[in-house]
Amino acid sequence: MPRSCMFIAVSTFASFAKVEARAGRAVASAVGYHRLLDLLANQTQVLYALANGNWLSWQGRSMFEVAAFWREARVKSATQPFGLIAAALLGLLIFGSQTASAATNWTLDPSASVLTYQSVKKNTIVETNKIRNITGTLTSAGDAKISFDLNSVDTGVDLRNVRMRFLFFETFNYPTAEVTAKVNPVAFADLATKRRVKTTLPFRLNLHGVDKDLEASVVVTMISDTQVSVASEAPIAVRVEDFGLLPNIEKLQQAANVTNIVPTASVSFDFVFAADGSKPAVIQTVAAGAVGPVTTDAAKANFSDEECLNRFAVLSRTGAIYFRPASARLDAKSRPLLTEVEGVVGKCPTLKVEVSGYTDSDGSSEANKLLSERRAQAVADALVGDGVPRNQISATGYGEDRPVATNDTPKNKALNRRIEFSTSKLAN
Repeated sequence: MPRSCMFIAVSTFASFAKVEARAGRAVASAVGYHRLLDLLANQTQVLYALANGNWLSWQGRSMFEVAAFWREARVKSATQPFGLIAAALLGLLIFGSQTASAATNWTLDPSASVLTYQSVKKNTIVETNKIRNITGTLTSAGDAKISFDLNSVDTGVDLRNVRMRFLFFETFNYPTAEVTAKVNPVAFADLATKRRVKTTLPFRLNLHGVDKDLEASVVVTMISDTQVSVASEAPIAVRVEDFGLLPNIEKLQQAANVTNIVPTASVSFDFVFAADGSKPAVIQTVAAGAVGPVTTDAAKANFSDEECLNRFAVLSRTGAIYFRPASARLDAKSRPLLTEVEGVVGKCPTLKVEVSGYTDSDGSSEANKLLSERRAQAVADALVGDGVPRNQISATGYGEDRPVATNDTPKNKALNRRIEFSTSKLAN
């Protein structure tokens, strides 16, 4: 045997011994061979040997295509496994340093991706809404993460958008939701040839500060060699109670004056991922106008008068400004909502905002009037301290007047102890 061939053989089997140690199988066993191919598929190696001994580069190919090759090789090479092993390991030996950097990462295309959820009110009326601003990545190792900007909820009506944001999702505390999942490339080994694969995908949803493990039946489609669609095959039922959102359903019902909102949402999605470094392609969608990012409040310079009124009316219903009992001292938990109010006031420069304080009926009316005035002033002072012009803020206390509920239960009394925001035109 020529010295060069001996060197290749020794190097090859030395490399095999290293891989074999990881696989935990004897070199000569058929099980060891199959485990090796599984290992290669899992690591998405980028080089392989054809039957005629030529090398073909897989650099830039998707992990699905790489896994598919090794799966096919596992079947076709049963009669000559060690020749393929030697060739494959020689490739690892020679090109191993290039392999790691050649693995493909994927980035979600927000202009082509969509998430919708359906809710039911009055037991029969179905409403379909969307989350428009979505970002995400899928690494070559199969780690998927998708983030949803809940401030981009789109119901088609600004007032309903604001209710969903502030009353249901409470975006002043929880502005995003996130999905994480582990995708095994081997599970999609046939995707490169079949172009379409169905599977069940476990995932974790973080919503409203709560993590919940769920699963979805998904259809994975190769749109092109550099684009993959991951879409729900059937809607996913998300129970609001699992995420501590049941009290917020009641807030929505009171604000919209509706009844019987079903506390389960049906969620569907179609996420399109593009290989990093690939040229973007135009994706045809059924409703192109309803897909893709939207401008959220944070990116707007100013609001219209109608938008201002909508936001102050809904912020008044959050119940997220807190005081110590029988005190006008603001609790630290009030900070997120006060920051939200400050932002809205700053984008409504032609309006003057009245901070109104209210109490329940416990105690004397005089004491309640004084407490409500002090609480309203504390909120106004906090906003001014954060930079709101003093001439744009006023404070008034109404005591136990104008209750929103009868003062007959602790729950109703809590509803009456509140801070509200109203507006008028700012005098020149």
